Amino acid sequence: MVRRHAPPRRGPFGSRLLGPRDQDPLRLRIRIQVLLTLLLLTTNLLGALVVFVINTWAIPSPAPSRAMVVALAIAIPSYVVLAALVGVVWGTTKSLRALRWATQPEVDPDRTQRTRALRVPLHLTVLQFLIWLVGTVLFTVLTVVLQPSRALGTGLTVGIGAVVVAGISYLLTEFSLRPIAARALSDSRVTHQVRGVGVGPRLTIFWLLGTGAPVIGLLIAAILALTPSNDADLEQLAVVTIVVGAAVLVFGFLLTDLSARAVVAPVLSVRDAMRAVEAGQLDTDVVVYDGTELGQLQSGFNDMVAGLRERERIRDLFGRHVGQEVATAAARLGVGEIELGGETRVCSVLFVDLTGSTSYATQHGPAEVVAVLNRFFAVVVDEVDVHHGLVNKFIGDAALAIFGAPVELATHAASALAAARSMAARLAAEVPEIGAGIGVATGQVVAGNVGHLQRFEYTVIGDAVNSAARLSDLAKVMPGCVAATAVTVEAARDSGPEGRAEAEHWAEQGETVLRGRPGPTRLAVPRVHAERLAEHS
Repeated sequence: MVRRHAPPRRGPFGSRLLGPRDQDPLRLRIRIQVLLTLLLLTTNLLGALVVFVINTWAIPSPAPSRAMVVALAIAIPSYVVLAALVGVVWGTTKSLRALRWATQPEVDPDRTQRTRALRVPLHLTVLQFLIWLVGTVLFTVLTVVLQPSRALGTGLTVGIGAVVVAGISYLLTEFSLRPIAARALSDSRVTHQVRGVGVGPRLTIFWLLGTGAPVIGLLIAAILALTPSNDADLEQLAVVTIVVGAAVLVFGFLLTDLSARAVVAPVLSVRDAMRAVEAGQLDTDVVVYDGTELGQLQSGFNDMVAGLRERERIRDLFGRHVGQEVATAAARLGVGEIELGGETRVCSVLFVDLTGSTSYATQHGPAEVVAVLNRFFAVVVDEVDVHHGLVNKFIGDAALAIFGAPVELATHAASALAAARSMAARLAAEVPEIGAGIGVATGQVVAGNVGHLQRFEYTVIGDAVNSAARLSDLAKVMPGCVAATAVTVEAARDSGPEGRAEAEHWAEQGETVLRGRPGPTRLAVPRVHAERLAEHS
């Protein structure tokens, strides 16, 4: 079955930046390389700039000396370039090398490869943090040597910058690698076994970055301002508050947006797919690209829809075997509520049987015989369905249809008669290779489940069934090949205007003693054929 995917308004991975679902492996590799390089490089540069601004104007400490300014002017650009080369180029290249399987077509990864794919964002984040941690130690030692009074502020601000940059790097890296995570989680059997950093740790990271780190910076500024050796005035404290507050607003908004996208995107994909399923598109699924509980939600939705598809397939198959009405009635009941037995009701039964099928089969090949039978049964099923009946069973080259069970039908007699006339005309035109006799009878039958609790079928038993079968044999040698009981025509006439209109198409044609019945049965045939019978007689 061709599967229709969730609406692509935000892209299959939650963003159009990540491309389509089935993109070329080479294009996917280039896309991820470019995204990772740009996002991580921008994050590191902005982090360095923010640390510089806060350390220069926000931390209440002595102004940097001339030697300190010269040293920082040399050290900061040099280290930033080195860190960018190591962290961005080397880090992303090494990560993509580990994910080479994911950028190659038709490669089925093992569990170890899947786990490593989901851990790549964490590994890149650790690498970023280590680079910043080395920078923290380097610049703190440099400050201790050149201007010890600024060492504490420098160490604390660069350390906080390391936490912020590492956290943002994790969110952006995880975002960039969603197509890879989707391939790692493509097998539903491993979705619940292979997991990345959970939603709980994510929220902790969001709080630490958006609230914890800026507040810690504000506390550090206050502590430094209260130290006896610090001569910070009210104006400097106001500057500190403004700078830190601005950082809280900017980084808080950025992190809130990133966290909302990371958490909400998988939920929105499930919501959009659910709307498609509600609209009847059971071939919908979502891309599982999140390695947390949200990914399990996506995978669970796909499993649920797969179950619905299988249920509908079985229901359709069941309906083809027993009839849609029987299948619908059975579906309303629980397994424990289905019972053997039946109920007595008045129904109309139509029995149609081929003429000379044995001799036809001996003179033609199996494929040709099957093709004729399929065309024959197609006409039978179509006409019975159109007239609200149920094809109860196929018996070799014959078929038994019921009108009025299991669903009650007030015009069951008229419907059976109309189906017989239309069926006879179509068979003569569409299946001329072979003849058929059609018999219709109305009477009291027992309709219900017959067999054993482990294997049963819905069927009807009664005199009307036997009469319809006998009439089909009789009809094979009659003009038009259709015969019904006069009781059926009378029942049609008594069922209302529609039934009276159908009864006008029929005329009584004497009586006969059907095999197995004690007395004669009054017959009726279509009026056009009754006139032909009268002419021959």
